[in-house]
Amino acid sequence: MSVLLTFQESIASECTFWRNIVSDADLNGATFGKLWGWAMAAYDDRDGFIWMDGALVPWREANVHVLSHALHYASSVFEGERCYGGKIFKSREHSERLLESGRLLDMPIPWSVDQIEDAKAAVLKANGLTDAYVRAVAWRGAGEDMGVASSRNPVRLAVAAWEWGAYYGDAKMQGAKLDIAKWKRPSPETIPTAAKAAGLYMICTMSKHAAEAKGCSDALFFDYRGYVAEATGANVFFIKDGEVHTPIPDAILNGITRQTVIGMLNDMGITVHERHIMPDELSGFQQCFLTGTAAEVTPVGQIGDYHFQVGQLTRDIAETYEKLVRT
Repeated sequence: MSVLLTFQESIASECTFWRNIVSDADLNGATFGKLWGWAMAAYDDRDGFIWMDGALVPWREANVHVLSHALHYASSVFEGERCYGGKIFKSREHSERLLESGRLLDMPIPWSVDQIEDAKAAVLKANGLTDAYVRAVAWRGAGEDMGVASSRNPVRLAVAAWEWGAYYGDAKMQGAKLDIAKWKRPSPETIPTAAKAAGLYMICTMSKHAAEAKGCSDALFFDYRGYVAEATGANVFFIKDGEVHTPIPDAILNGITRQTVIGMLNDMGITVHERHIMPDELSGFQQCFLTGTAAEVTPVGQIGDYHFQVGQLTRDIAETYEKLVRT
C-alpha cells in the first residue's frame, strides 16, 4: 500500500483535527507529505521491475525516448487492472480490450492476449505482489516518423504493477464529493470513445484538478448532448426507489467493472435501467455510486449541489462486489 494510504488509515481518528487546520483541497490533494516533512516515492524512482517489449527491466530503467510519437500525438492506449490475492480480476477481458483499443486507434499491438497475460504474471511475480494495481500500456514509439502519421514507428508495450489502496480514500464510508466538469464528453464521431485511449483523459485530468481545487474528489461529466455521462475515471450509477439507473455507454467507455456490476445486480434481482439521464433528474435520485477498476464500487455523497445518501443498497452492492473480486 502507498505511504499516503497507509498513513490515512493509521490516523483515521485524527482526521477531524487536521480538517480544522488544513483546507479540504489540501487534504484531498494529498499534501500530508508536505505537512510532515516527507514525500511519497515518485513513480519513476522505485525498486522493482517493469515488463517492456518482452523482457523485465529494472524499474528505474523503464524509459522511452523524448521523441516517442505517443508523447506528442497521444497515440497510446492502456488498461488499469486490480489483482486480488494473486489473481487479476477479469484479466483476459482487460487484455482483449487493450488489443481492441489499439485496433480502434489504427495501431495494432503486436502481442497476443496470452502473451500479455504472461507479461502481467511475470511482473507480479518479479515484484512479489499478490494485491496490486496493474497497468498495461501500449504506444507508438520513436521511429522514422515524427509527424502526425506514424505507421512506420513501432508499437511498444509495457506492464507495471504496484500496491494501491482505495482510489477515493475514505469515501467508501462517507461518500465521495464530486464537482460538475465544465468539459463535455465528445461525440463518437469525434474520437473512438469505445477505446481506452490516453487522449480521452486530457479533459479528465483538467477536470479532476479543478475538482480537487474545490475540495472535491472527482468530477462528473455531461456528454456533448447534455446527458449525464461519467466521472473522470469511473462510470456512474443512481438509485431511486430500489431500482438502479445508469447512462447508456454510447459516448463513454463501457467499463468492465460497469458490466460486472450490472450482471451482479441482475443476479441480485435488482432492476437496472440503462438510459439517457438528464442533469435535472439528479435531484430525484436517492443514492449514487461510481464503478471502475481503481474506484471499485464507491458511494457518492454529493455532486455539485445535489446530495445523496450512502444507503444500504449501495453498501450491499459494494460488499457484494468486494466478495466477487476475491472469489
